[in-house]
Amino acid sequence: MRIAITGATGFVGGHVLGQAVAAGHDIRALTRRPQPERSGVTWVSGALDDPASLKALVSGSDAIIHVAGVVNAANRAGFAAGNIDGTKAILTAASAAGINRFVHVSSLAAREPALSDYGWSKAGAEQAVLASGLDHAVVRPPAIYGPGDRDMFELFRMAARGVVLLPPGGRFSVIAAEDLARLLLTLASQTGHQRVEPDDGMPNGWDHADFARAVGAALDRKVRTVAMPRAILTLGAKLDRLIRRSDARLTADRVRYMCHPDWVAHGARAVAPWEPLIATPDGLRATAAWYRAHGWL
Repeated sequence: MRIAITGATGFVGGHVLGQAVAAGHDIRALTRRPQPERSGVTWVSGALDDPASLKALVSGSDAIIHVAGVVNAANRAGFAAGNIDGTKAILTAASAAGINRFVHVSSLAAREPALSDYGWSKAGAEQAVLASGLDHAVVRPPAIYGPGDRDMFELFRMAARGVVLLPPGGRFSVIAAEDLARLLLTLASQTGHQRVEPDDGMPNGWDHADFARAVGAALDRKVRTVAMPRAILTLGAKLDRLIRRSDARLTADRVRYMCHPDWVAHGARAVAPWEPLIATPDGLRATAAWYRAHGWL
């Protein structure tokens, strides 16, 4: 297939790109910065707010995998620009080019749009996909981990020190980036309207403390877990914003998301022939090894 990918220079998109090239697909990938040449990949310079670059990106493609999005933003307007407006822009380019198949990477946060600006923006992006008339798949990943991830790395770093600070309670699902990438490529070759909430196959997801201990085991380290009251996490978000400013990882928006008790995925069993292949303990150990090999831990 000829597949256009947004977000290919990021964490999830990078895994999609690698698997797509290995499978022999012809890839056109959007990038803001110059990239090294890579067999099977045509880099298209531009951005989601550059219609000319989007036209070049999607030209002649069989399908689009839209991974790009904003995870952290200073306010609702920032999330809207990155997630809603960006999605509408690539949908417009796809429609104009006569491309039918559109695979959209959303988030479980879209289930609760009133909870956070991020979730609100992802729900708005989903609505744009549904309204586009394109043959589409909307994928709502849970927490994603794997080599190269910076968000889950914070948890690994705490576990390496022996103490992991956690949300006050609840359960959540996870998925390895490699499994998610394989799902996105599977969906790119299918037809029909689909909304999928994939996971690692763990029934009823993970308790936060159990997952932290699994990360500790991946590091060969026993960890002590501490459930943090919401008020303390909110204070921590203010401090993180004060210290790291726009690079803050713990934001007030993310605290609201983290404190919700149910982020368990509803599964992706209808997507034949896909199923998760990476057992989470094995995937966490491989991720820990990558962090160590690259000097992150």
